[in-house]
Amino acid sequence: MAFASNKAVFLDRDGTIIRDISYLDDPEQIEFLPGAVEALRSLHDKEYLLVVITNQSGVARGFFDEETCRKVNHQFTQRLVAQGIPVGASYYCPHLPGAPVPEYDQVCNCRKPAKGLFEKAARELDIDFKSSWAVGDSLRDLKPGSELGARTVLVLTGKGREQAALEDAGLVADFTAGDLAEAAHIILGI
Repeated sequence: MAFASNKAVFLDRDGTIIRDISYLDDPEQIEFLPGAVEALRSLHDKEYLLVVITNQSGVARGFFDEETCRKVNHQFTQRLVAQGIPVGASYYCPHLPGAPVPEYDQVCNCRKPAKGLFEKAARELDIDFKSSWAVGDSLRDLKPGSELGARTVLVLTGKGREQAALEDAGLVADFTAGDLAEAAHIILGI
């Protein structure tokens, strides 16, 4: 039996790493949150794979197409690479049940809180969930990681403050952090 060997941090993008702009469709509007780049660098330096998983229902809603979504994601990852921070993988889900664009109107296994993209990353990158983390500003960002055995950090940026007030927040989030920099400090301190 083979054992997974890599540790990873599964990260939400909007509201966690970059400013949450509703339905981001312009790469020029990418704005990293204060301390986020340094936090990612510190995690990478300690040999965590950085895996970005984001729901992008703007595609299903008809606000932009998948090519636009790919361009934004490409620019996002390239800006990190230019600063010496490689992203192990970046995945997005374009689906939304009840969406106006018929081809994306579906219940899928890739839209968080479903585990599909986390499991795909684990297969493709040989990730061990027990030594990994999930970080996001929403409980749906954390649930897949939690269910697969990763530890979780809810950041209070983006939607995080609202999410922290929810009744089940303590059941999903192992830790709460003010931002990604504090989350990285928690991860690296354990």
